[in-house]
Order: sequence, then structure tokens, then C-alpha cells
Amino acid sequence: MRLAWIACLLTLTFAAGCARAEAPRPLLWKVSDADNAVYLLGSFHLLRKGDYPLAASTDLAFEDAESLVFELSPAEMNDPALGQRMGAAARREDGKRLQDTLPTQTWARLEAWSARRGVPIENLQAFEAWFVSLTVSLLEMQRLGLDPALGLDRHFARRAVEAGKPTEGLETGAQQIALFDGLDPRLQQQSLEEVLADAEKMEENINRLHQLWRNGDDAGIEAETNQRLREEYPELYRRINRDRNLAWLPVLEQRLERGGKDEDVLVIVGALHLLGDDGLVNLLREAGYTVERL
Repeated sequence: MRLAWIACLLTLTFAAGCARAEAPRPLLWKVSDADNAVYLLGSFHLLRKGDYPLAASTDLAFEDAESLVFELSPAEMNDPALGQRMGAAARREDGKRLQDTLPTQTWARLEAWSARRGVPIENLQAFEAWFVSLTVSLLEMQRLGLDPALGLDRHFARRAVEAGKPTEGLETGAQQIALFDGLDPRLQQQSLEEVLADAEKMEENINRLHQLWRNGDDAGIEAETNQRLREEYPELYRRINRDRNLAWLPVLEQRLERGGKDEDVLVIVGALHLLGDDGLVNLLREAGYTVERL
């Protein structure tokens, strides 16, 4: 399983390629009860300029919604201090260097990567493996021209501000930091090893996943990502996907159960949070709501 490109669809949010003739088919569902509707839109957190404009159905969902909900509120999403807090949380406090905590082979691979990319290896020694893993992923994606400023969540966060629509987050930046900082060292090492192994195939993997997203291929994305993550890293899958979906479910149900109020909401989260048996789409369907793919 390649954890680097799963990050594009899961949490922490392409090159300016050729314009596309057709807008991407959105991963968009409408969940409704007698009064209200929740639109669920699966985000790719980094996109190409050619992915815009979006499909008409996506824009119509935005227009219909009185408010928007993201994984993080736009205020935190755009706050530079969040990255600083993440770096501070990742600093080692055990008196050891990163090198002292990794197998010799893993450290050698990290040294080789840092030499190829011109990243001073000493700059990484003071951090925990989870942060280095995210750093390697981000730098590799940026090398391919991946731009979080073009991601679907940031796109709609800007539009919500321009339209004066209220926004909120399903979780806080502190919760997201704790999610990674609380990972068992074994899982952190595993994640770093996978990211380093994936670096050489990053472009191929990202392009394939991005095309699945453009095609609106929910089954393809589920097979490529959630299914493999469940099989190969069940504990990691539970922490970063299933548990968070279950925590968000009652929040969305509350929005649906505002009886007598016409307050539709557009919810934009990483696409993997919508897919599969543990995804929000299925969880809301099992809860008895009407669910339709748009």
C-alpha cells in the first residue's frame, strides 16, 4: 500500500497541466430526510488547474447549501500557525535522534532520498518518524507540481467566504496533530518506510489515483486505497479513517434532524471518508436516510 498518495484523499490537504475537455465527475452524494439535505463531496486535496471548472452538479450543491462543513474550519485550514504547531509537536523529547530510532536499512534509504532531493539529513534528526513521513510525501508531491492551494476543500472555502456562507470544521487542528503524534512508533516507522519505497513511483501512483477521482470511480478508489489499507495496515486504517467517520456521523445526523428548517449543508472531506462499508455514505444509508449519487 502506498501511504503517500493516500494522504491526497484523506487528511492534510497537479501540476498546471493541459486543460481538460470535460469537468471531473464528482464523488457527490445527497443525503436527505423529510426536511434537510446534506451533500457529501469527496475531495482530492491537491488538484490541477485543468480540473476546474467543476461539474455543474458540484456547483449546484454549493449554491443550494446554506452552509459548508470541512474537516478543518477554513480559519484553521489557512492558519500558518497550524504547521508550526505540528512541527513543535513532532520534535523529539527523548534525547534521541531519528537515526537512533530507525533500522539501519530505513535510515540508509532516508539518507539516499535526502541526497537525491538536496534535503540536509540533519534537518530531520530532531523529528519523529510520522512528521518526516509527511515531509517526504509533501516534498515529493510538490516536486510533481501538486498544489494544495488548488485542492477542492480550499477552493470551496474561498467561495464560501466570498458568498458569505457560514463554515465549520468537523475536527480541530489539535485533533489532527494528535492523530499523527499519537501513532505507535511501529506504525510511524512503517509509514516512513512505505513513503520512501513509494517515492520512485509517486508520479505513476498519483496520476492513476487522480484519474480515478476525475472519473468519479468510487469503486476504483476504494479498491486502490481503503481496501488495501484495511488489509495491510488495519490499525492505521482504523485510526485515520474508520474512527473519524464514526465521530463525524452524529454531527451530520444533527444537521439532518433540524426539524422544520430548510438548512442544507455541503460537507467536503477527503474522498476516502465517504467510501466503503465504513464510509459516511454507507453509514448514513444504514441509519435510514435517503441517499442518492448525483
